Amino acid sequence: MKLSLLLWMASVLPQPIADQACLATTVYLEARSEPTMGQLAVAEVALRRRERGQWGDTVCKVVTAPHQFATTTTPGSFDITNMQAFAKAWKIAGDSMSNWQLPAAERRLVVPHADHFATLAMVPYWSINQNSQTIGEHRFYAVN
Repeated sequence: MKLSLLLWMASVLPQPIADQACLATTVYLEARSEPTMGQLAVAEVALRRRERGQWGDTVCKVVTAPHQFATTTTPGSFDITNMQAFAKAWKIAGDSMSNWQLPAAERRLVVPHADHFATLAMVPYWSINQNSQTIGEHRFYAVN
């Protein structure tokens, strides 16, 4: 399935299915080769951003904000071909959204306070002098 088709479908689906589709797509694009904890951490960053409202009030708005997640930096012609990895991303997205519906004190957090991440191969300007937590090939940062 093409990325552009998947994102278009998310734009016409009802909530909360649309947000789960957007979050699953983000987890797939950003972390499909990462361990489960790394995938959960990516989902957590997106959900934390949605809760704060700085990047949008829905998961789809957050993950499609310009240059924030792979949904906007990956060509729309990209083929999502690993259906096993997408099914895992879908489950992680659903579990993460359910977890995020709990009161804040009851949530299971993987990367508390993290609102940014980058691969180990990158050192973004905003990460300088920031504490981070590494999971797999990503570093997670609490920038804001």
